[in-house]
Amino acid sequence: MKALIVREHGPIANLLLEDAADPVPGPGQVLIAVHAVSINFPDLLVIGGTYQTLPTLPFSPGKDLAGVVAAVGAGVTTCKPGDRVAAQNEYGAYAQRCVVPQMNCYTMPERMSFTDAAAMGLTFPTAHFALVERGQYQPGEIVLINGAAGGVGVATVQIAKALGATVVAAVDSAGKADLAKTNGADHIVRTDVPNLRDAFRDQVFKAVGKRGVDIIVDPVGGDVFDAGLRVIAWCGRIIIVGFAEGRIPEVKAGHLLVKNIAMLGLQYSSYRDRVPEKVQQVQRELFAWYEAGRIKPHVMAEFALQDYQQALAIVRDGKAVGKVVIRMR
Repeated sequence: MKALIVREHGPIANLLLEDAADPVPGPGQVLIAVHAVSINFPDLLVIGGTYQTLPTLPFSPGKDLAGVVAAVGAGVTTCKPGDRVAAQNEYGAYAQRCVVPQMNCYTMPERMSFTDAAAMGLTFPTAHFALVERGQYQPGEIVLINGAAGGVGVATVQIAKALGATVVAAVDSAGKADLAKTNGADHIVRTDVPNLRDAFRDQVFKAVGKRGVDIIVDPVGGDVFDAGLRVIAWCGRIIIVGFAEGRIPEVKAGHLLVKNIAMLGLQYSSYRDRVPEKVQQVQRELFAWYEAGRIKPHVMAEFALQDYQQALAIVRDGKAVGKVVIRMR
């Protein structure tokens, strides 16, 4: 099979397309003939060697995929050869064949494409867990989503609307504002403005009133996160998903105390590994919403396997809106 291999951590140029041996499923494992994978920002951190969990070199990165079950190991009961499935793994998806635990493998709806299944992979369950599990969303609440045109951002906008929320989308360009609106955002806040600290607050208060927002989902960090602290409502919840801006913010505990703010982290992959049955339930709900037309991933671009460097560069350079997908065969 063909696989994208990291032999030495570093820039995306270190990721090489090579021939590799086909993996073999062990007990409780599923071998998938991979048709599509999506690129997630953490993949770049894994390639660069800066992610919190790193596999032993050499390895194939990639955390979500879609394809057809090629074989199953002993004891597998959730799927069978020939089934069309989406799946998640800590790494290994950037290959034409990948082995995953059966509990991390999800039978796709019949009308779902491999591209859509891969694009939903990590981002949509992350958004769902952020709002429902960690944020404890309640009907009618106001949700602010930072980085609302990125992979997690678009997914969170769609899921928040599916739950009935009023959605405020924070973006840094007119094109991203249009995308957020198209995906259901009720209000737009621009972050590419002078004096962000005050301008952010002014825009949010103009949109939803001075009470502020009930939930902030933040995959950005940095100055945008800092500005968001000024618009959280009494007893609001801030869900930290990532730090795409690069700077990990620091928060003074007094801010949390005065307004009874809850600040919560979300490392979705730990749910995948610790409580896979809960993830299975969320995946079934997401697939049902997809079939009902309530959610659909925004795929910015698809690339053939040999063009993987171009695909990765879009994400590395912060130019991705929605998802970028690589076709593996």
